[in-house]
Amino acid sequence: MFVLCILLVIAAAVLFFVGRSNERRGFKLGSLGALLAGLFAGIASCVHVISAYEVGVPVTFGKVGTPMTPGMNITSPFTNITTFSTRPVDLNLSDKDVVEVRSSQGGVMYVELTVKWAVTPARAVELYRLAGSEDAIQQRLVYPDSREIIRNVFARHTSEQGYSSAREKINTEIGDLIKERLAPRGIAVTTVNLRNVKPSDRLQDQIDRKIQQQQATERATEAARTAKAEAERRRIEAEGIAKANKILNDSLSDKVLANQCIDAFKEASAKHPVYAVPCGGGSANPLIVDGTSKN
Repeated sequence: MFVLCILLVIAAAVLFFVGRSNERRGFKLGSLGALLAGLFAGIASCVHVISAYEVGVPVTFGKVGTPMTPGMNITSPFTNITTFSTRPVDLNLSDKDVVEVRSSQGGVMYVELTVKWAVTPARAVELYRLAGSEDAIQQRLVYPDSREIIRNVFARHTSEQGYSSAREKINTEIGDLIKERLAPRGIAVTTVNLRNVKPSDRLQDQIDRKIQQQQATERATEAARTAKAEAERRRIEAEGIAKANKILNDSLSDKVLANQCIDAFKEASAKHPVYAVPCGGGSANPLIVDGTSKN
């Protein structure tokens, strides 16, 4: 814009001198118009508008100035402005950027993760000196540091913890470490989302074999528990039967049997004429005979 201003001023001067020498009014009017346009271009080259959710870093003849806030800013026409977005930017580590990690047991896994980061306006000058642009910040700072931290965290956990049991804990640990690493550089990390952890084919085979072994062990344990319970049930049942037989055997004494024979004789004699002989051939055990029966 400042170059345009210079060209217009030069054009205005040329038109003015040409119109003066030829006494032509049109050249003079053209000269005035070019001069006004040059002045407008000169003013415009000194005004820079920073959009909302952006921060500007001015550089004049190689010297970096203080950060410029959103709104209209007056600068030198020789000043270049580099802007950075203060809105969160997503770094997606997936597809070709998926992170290959190893667990503490040596198992290989592939991690997909999203880091949401933003430039801290007050630290924009430092970031400009470190990287130079917003894309460079992501590629030179956020990207390599995030991958390094992800690998280090997974290396402290087992494969099972990585893909299942400790996912939330690992996600929190990664987020805290990335924030701690990037905050001093002026990068505010707002969210770290561990989206997916996929075991390698070899690790998946090991997982499947381990699951099959666990299932076989559980089935064998259940079978042993069932057999033990059945054996215990049979033992208790046998002990109960033995106790019952012992009680019955102890209760069937000769006197008891004689009393039962007498009771039976009394019951039979009330209905039919009967006579009695010693029961079983002995005098202690009478045998009850129905006298009405015919041989």
